[in-house]
Amino acid sequence: MRGPALVAASIMLVVAAAAIAHSQETQPAPALAVDTATGLPEWEKVYAVFSHPRCANCHVDDNRPRWSGPEFPMAKVHGFNVQGGADGSGFGNPGLRCTTCHFATNSPMRHGPPGAESWHLAPPEMVWFGKSSAEICAQTKDPERNGDRTLEEIATHVRDDGLVGWGWDPGPGRQPAPGSAEQTFLAIQRWAAAGAPCP
Repeated sequence: MRGPALVAASIMLVVAAAAIAHSQETQPAPALAVDTATGLPEWEKVYAVFSHPRCANCHVDDNRPRWSGPEFPMAKVHGFNVQGGADGSGFGNPGLRCTTCHFATNSPMRHGPPGAESWHLAPPEMVWFGKSSAEICAQTKDPERNGDRTLEEIATHVRDDGLVGWGWDPGPGRQPAPGSAEQTFLAIQRWAAAGAPCP
């Protein structure tokens, strides 16, 4: 093969290689196989935390935190007309910010104001108070409703965020969330590795 034939063959090889490379780039990553037998028990551990009053009371759809759990015969809206703030910040309205009563640490008094760094409501897209396991599961996997996080980022957030961690150390007179931050981190990882199945 000489001259023009060699040039033509070379061009065809380059074009074919480029087409193959482009095809590989545009193909979606293969979906992770879903193992419900392994994943659903791990999700139930996560749901037990996410739906617990220590977490769910601030993941509300009306900008008003709740008082609920074993300490209350029935859920009620936070007293004193406390709200997350008209500005959507979750930190309260001017003149009555969450940090007016909620300091960086818990009150030592039984049922005194709980506290953690940066006390505030969850953002509006992360509402799950009163939702079912299936609803919270689907929401947790949806970047538009989970703070634009991957499942690994959610696991790390649960383990490392100080306000989330308060759920396991809520102060005197309050039932903590089940397990621990580390156990929940690991449960989220195992659930994700099993394909993140939902009930």
